[in-house]
Amino acid sequence: HGTLHSGVGYTAPRVVPHEEDLRRAADVLNAGNKVALLVGAGALHANDEVIAVADRLGAGAAKALLGKAALPDDLPWVTGSIGLLGTKPSWELMTGCDTLLMVGSGFPYSEFLPKEGQARGVQIDIQPNMLSIRYPMEVNLVGDAGETLRALLPLLKTKPDGSWRNTIAKSTADWWQTLEARAKASADPVNPQRVVWELSSRVPDRAIITSDSGSCANWYARDLRVRRGMMGSLSGGLASMGAAVPYAIAAKFAHPDRPVIALVGDGAMQMNNMAELITIAKYWHEWADPTCVVCVFNNEDLNQVTWEQRVMQGDPKFKASQELPNVPYHSFAELIGLKGVYIDHPDALGPAWDEALAAGRPVVLNVKTDPNVPPLPPHITFEQARQFAASMLKGDPDRGGVLLGTAKEVLSTLLPGRT
Repeated sequence: HGTLHSGVGYTAPRVVPHEEDLRRAADVLNAGNKVALLVGAGALHANDEVIAVADRLGAGAAKALLGKAALPDDLPWVTGSIGLLGTKPSWELMTGCDTLLMVGSGFPYSEFLPKEGQARGVQIDIQPNMLSIRYPMEVNLVGDAGETLRALLPLLKTKPDGSWRNTIAKSTADWWQTLEARAKASADPVNPQRVVWELSSRVPDRAIITSDSGSCANWYARDLRVRRGMMGSLSGGLASMGAAVPYAIAAKFAHPDRPVIALVGDGAMQMNNMAELITIAKYWHEWADPTCVVCVFNNEDLNQVTWEQRVMQGDPKFKASQELPNVPYHSFAELIGLKGVYIDHPDALGPAWDEALAAGRPVVLNVKTDPNVPPLPPHITFEQARQFAASMLKGDPDRGGVLLGTAKEVLSTLLPGRT
């Protein structure tokens, strides 16, 4: 009495829906002509199954932020992230589909899903309480993502018409060109999008990338191309600041042989991530692969909130709460035995990433980024445009830079290479 015991040898159960429910789901999916998938963290271990089902259905697939590594971005029908931090092809995928298959995702922003009545829906989730809370699904399947998709696949029919998927692929290819143009647009001094764009082609195999909450999460969500075998995470549920470096440290202890990269805003860096560099300095000698790069987006601004105030509330930037001191993060890294690199010119970004990833020790990249580059949503509503205009008319202290940065973002989409 009054004692607690533990044992070993637990094996997770095989959770698969009833056969009749699988058949009902297959009937819905087979009837659709424009099928869209939305995958989340629950599908991270089901890459092959998701690809097989998507191929059978001729579907496109969008990814919730925590499911970014569930599908590689080199597949032409993978539209990338969804939501405010998402892509235009993901928006078009959801607004154009007639059938939605959601797998392992609790993506909460229903305004980025099909309108009610537009699409028939099937959802797969291991947690029953997550079913149909984001979209009114016709068939709800309680089950493990991989097991359920494997059981569902034999019941699905191949779509003979590939026009829907071809449309998705063209939109996605155009979008990657748009992102490149935006990343290479000039800024003062460094365009934050280019930081991640330059990283993307250099990420080592099997790397783990973490991101903090803030404007850096926009560029993690959009500009980073995930390949098979990579992992990535951020505070996707609560959007808590200060997660990137602790997540990176956890990743190195869980996978000491894998390269790890943390993307951090300067607000989160000053909150707690800077102190966690001391933890890295203490333990990095124990890691089989010492590659651990902390990239700081140093724009001297709590940037995500600044933009939210402009676009959601129509308020100009409030300097007293938003401005941050300029801290030499690279110098602090050197003080505690790590390597520090300072970048204030866009042409230095590529060589800096190469140097950091080959350094043989943890590195802090301190990049002076432009706070006036807007994290444009994939679809700008009239209300967002109205509030942004209001914030400018009220006398935003950075109005000139903000209007110039916004113009460059728009023009880089229309006239690539001219900004």
